[in-house]
Order: sequence, then structure tokens, then C-alpha cells
Amino acid sequence: MTPNLIHLSFILRPLLILFLAAGPSCRMLINAAGGSWEVLKSDIGISALHMQLMINDRVVMFDRTDFGKSKIDLPNGKCRFDRREMVLKKDCTAHSIEYDVVKNTVRPLMVLTDVWCSAGALSPDGRLIQTGGFNDGDDVVRVFRPCSGCDWEEIGSALARQRWYATNHLLPDGRQIIIGGRAQFNYEFYPKTGSGTQAYDFPFLVETNDKGIENNLYPFVFLNVDGHLFIFANNRAISFDYSKGTVVKTYPEMPDGNPRNYPSTGSAVLLPLKKLQGAVVEAEVLVCGGAPKGSYTSAQSGRFVGALSTCGRIKITDPSPKWVMEIMPRARVMGDMLLLPNGDVLIINGASAGIAGWETGRNPVFNPVLYRPDNQVGSRFEVENPSSIPRMYHSTAILLRDGRVLVGGSNPHQFYKFTGVLFPTELSLEAFSPSYLDPRFANLRPTIISPVSQAKLGYGQRVAVRFTVSGTLNGNLVTVTMVAPSFNTHSFSMNQRLLVLGGGSVKALGKSTYEVGVVTPGSGNLAPSGYYLLFVVHQEIPSEGIWVHIQ
Repeated sequence: MTPNLIHLSFILRPLLILFLAAGPSCRMLINAAGGSWEVLKSDIGISALHMQLMINDRVVMFDRTDFGKSKIDLPNGKCRFDRREMVLKKDCTAHSIEYDVVKNTVRPLMVLTDVWCSAGALSPDGRLIQTGGFNDGDDVVRVFRPCSGCDWEEIGSALARQRWYATNHLLPDGRQIIIGGRAQFNYEFYPKTGSGTQAYDFPFLVETNDKGIENNLYPFVFLNVDGHLFIFANNRAISFDYSKGTVVKTYPEMPDGNPRNYPSTGSAVLLPLKKLQGAVVEAEVLVCGGAPKGSYTSAQSGRFVGALSTCGRIKITDPSPKWVMEIMPRARVMGDMLLLPNGDVLIINGASAGIAGWETGRNPVFNPVLYRPDNQVGSRFEVENPSSIPRMYHSTAILLRDGRVLVGGSNPHQFYKFTGVLFPTELSLEAFSPSYLDPRFANLRPTIISPVSQAKLGYGQRVAVRFTVSGTLNGNLVTVTMVAPSFNTHSFSMNQRLLVLGGGSVKALGKSTYEVGVVTPGSGNLAPSGYYLLFVVHQEIPSEGIWVHIQ
């Protein structure tokens, strides 16, 4: 089959599934589908392997420096010269870009060392602190500032260990913790302060390492409300006191025993944090998809095992926590899980067979799925309308301020390959608009008047949020949420977090104008200092977000 016919088959396959499927599940799928897709750019010059939304509504993206020449030149005749580079010693093309969401334009950036399979997070002051990578970039820290015309700043030998496939998380004190990486069973902090300049052994990563396969790279890491870290690797999880270097709690193993981290590559989210002013704030984690045991070995021999269709949900603040297992409408490996402003979870991208890695994924999953955490078990999933572009290994997705989801990447090859392969290197950018952005809900959609964008907020501060709604307001169905902008790569969004702010009732101030009083989170354990997107949500329809800075 020619590549064009193969691509056409991927477009038609979701429609064939809808047509051929029988029984109630087919009817549910057709009736429930929502959301729409738009191709924003057919070619941004690179494959978006890593993404981070910045506080100026621009998105920094990068792939790797040893893919060969990209499709976008560096500006003003610039070139990279790198004797350690494995493909091109001289490269005059860019491997990082800045995408302007508002203008829908792309600007090439100069990254000097290899950022392949790296990590990062926004610092409290809004800079992207990006760590590690491959080859000459594995111990490098790179800084990108949200300013006009800015480019990457690189700090060589800034890490104590080589960090390739590590996970970062922002801590309440403003540092990032950097956990793991290939052959690195340890963690460290950045920036380096006082005596904390070294790496610290982490036996949990040794215990969860499947020799020869690993299955514990890019571990899922979330800051729990007690200030400890929930860390999930392979099929196990612990609560970790990073200040003392001790395991506080060992959670039950995932009931099916299957691995969920790279290369088995499921995804995970910390579900929305609510009732933040209560005596006890509950926290739950949801882990979905991945590849069964043995999938890596099978894929290496050309047999592509079906992906996992299970999700595990666990209340990590419970004294005796237990996993509750659920079944997704689609089996999925290499899927991305994103928190939407209204508290729903979007599961997007990936495949239904195989595993993460070069040429080892099969059967793209074109339909995103919504997961509604507050619904009853059995009625939480909703299948959305499909894209027509396969998003396989090295795909990405992030939430934008306007409520859309930016989707890019997909390159399961060691170089850029556009012809003669099953899944060509993908240079396009798409936007998925959840159904809450449908024009029929425009009269329910709030518009925030105050606070103004970039407002500074303190912990435990009462804030009057003013907004307009053109249609009829239901004051009992108004909430205010704060979402931390995440760093996305390899099916995991680092530092992702959503908080539902409590407060008083909604009051009318005039025609179509209202005010609701909310209280910000009380500590950095709930919301580490930094920038968040604040949304007003009315009847599940979110406003456009505004940037706020909590400190």
C-alpha cells in the first residue's frame, strides 16, 4: 500500500469503526461525540516533541538536534557548530521554535546542545527551566525567558547527573526536583543552593526497573497536599518526603500489575483539588492506558500487542488507599492526559497497539476521550470527534489560555522521514476545541473583567472575581479554577495542577455583570508559587483564562 493510501486509511478507519460497530456502544459513541479540530499550521519546521506554554501566550517547542536538518532555518545566517554532534557538525536549521498563539506565527530559536527526551517546568518568575537531554545536553540546564526576541540561555554541567527521560516538578520553595533518567536511580534539585548540590540515591527507581526494558522512565510525579511527592513508576507508587529523603508510604500495586511508564507509556493526572479551605483536602490520581507486560519484547520481533484499556484511580490522601479500576472506551498507549478548565480530563493522541519507541506503535487512536471525574463509575467517559492526523510516538498536547488544546508532534523515526514510512514525521500543529467552545454555548460563556491579567495574589487571599455572561446566569453553577501551565513530552504533563477555588455566592452588579468571591489556596503545598491560568466556569463552560501570579 502506498503512503498516501495508508494515510487515507487512517482518516477513514474511525468512520469505519463507527459504521461497523454494533449494539448500544455504537449508539453511545455517535450521540456523545463532541469537539472540533482545526489545522493551525501545516508545517512549523520541526516536530513538536516538547511543549511549554509561556506567560506571554507563546509556546516554546523543540525536538532534538540530531534528527538531521529541520525544515526551518536559523535566522540571520546563524549555524550551530558542535564537534560532539552525532549527525551534523554544522547545522544551520532550527530545532526549537516559539509559536505565537495569538498571531499564529512561528519564530526559530537557537538551541545549542541536544534537548532530546528532556524535562522542565516554569519557575515561579515565569521562566522555563529546562533540564537534561542526550549526548552533550544531558547535564545542561537551559533557560527561556518570556520576552520579545529572547532565545535560549544554556548553562553547561549544571546538573549533578546525566538526565535523559527524567521528570521534573516544581516545589513549594521554588526549586525543581529532577527525578531519575536512563540509568540514573537518583534525584537532585535545581537551582543548586547550600549543600544541595549533589544527587541523592533513590532505591525506588532500582526496585521498579525492568532490566533491559526499564518501564520506569519519565515517572509520574505530583505534589501531594501534605507537601510530600506522589511518585508512580512501572506499576507501583510511593509517598516521598524529599526534604528528608524517606519513603513515607507505599501504595498498593496497580491491580492488573501492568507497567504504565516509558516505554510502556500510559499517562496520569492529579485530579482537581477541591474544598481547599477544609480541614482535610483530598487528592486523587488517575493513571490511564499503557502497554501490557511483554509488549516491548513482542514489538522488537514485529508483533504489536494491544494496548491497555484500563485506568486506575486512587485517593492518595486516604489512610488506607485502594485503586479503583475503570475501562476506557479505547485502549491507548502514548496518550496524553490534560486537565481542562472545567475539571474534566482530556485523553488525546496515541495508539491502540504496540509501545513507545522507534517504529513500535501501531493503530493510531484518532478520537480523544473526555473523562468526567465527578460522574458515577460507568458514566465518566465520552468519546469525542476524531482528528485525521496520526499522533504517535513523540506527540504532544497542552492547554491554551483560550480553552483550546494545542496538539503537535509525532515522529517515530531516528531522523525526519516524510515518505516511504507507515507514519511520516509530522510537522503540523492542530487545535482541538472541546465542546464547551461550541458557538451554541456562547451566551453561557463568562468573560472575566477583574482581576486584570498578571495580577499578583497572596496565599489565603479573598479575591473578588468580576465577570459578564450575556445569557441567563445560574449562580449555583459558577466555579473559579486555577490551572498550572504544564511541560509536556512523552505522554506526561509535568507540573500539571488544577485547583477549584472556594468562596461565597454570586451577586449581580448590573446588567449581565456579576461578582463571585473566592479564596486562593492557603499554602505552597496546595499551589506552588508561580503563574496560573484563572478561569470562571459557568455551567461547565469556561471563560478565557487570565494569568495570575500567586506568591
